Amino acid sequence: MNEYNWVVQNKKKFFLGYKTDVGAFTYINAKNGVTIEDYAQIGSHCSIYSISTIDNKQGPVVLKRNCRIGSHSIVMPNVTIGKNSIVGAFSFINQDIPENVIAFGVPVKIKRKLTEEEIEKLEEDI
Repeated sequence: MNEYNWVVQNKKKFFLGYKTDVGAFTYINAKNGVTIEDYAQIGSHCSIYSISTIDNKQGPVVLKRNCRIGSHSIVMPNVTIGKNSIVGAFSFINQDIPENVIAFGVPVKIKRKLTEEEIEKLEEDI
């Protein structure tokens, strides 16, 4: 664990963007690459896997600019979460999430698109 109480395996393939927020007790396995772009927010107790020992899936994980992931969520290999998207807590993210949406669930499902006003508010916050 680092001084912020989260851990990364395979640090050479891990990229952390500018002003990101990774919650305490988050685990990141970057064996096949994990990129967290600028201003992304990840809640506490999340797990991000670029390789899965359960079904042997593997691939890079990309969290785009200003996306937000709720606590206790799991991101599986070969997933991209789009810019400004919000994923609710306790979600199992096993598919790509497009930009500017709200999604949550087990497995994750897209619930709705963000309005222009909501997108502008998210952009103002950074």
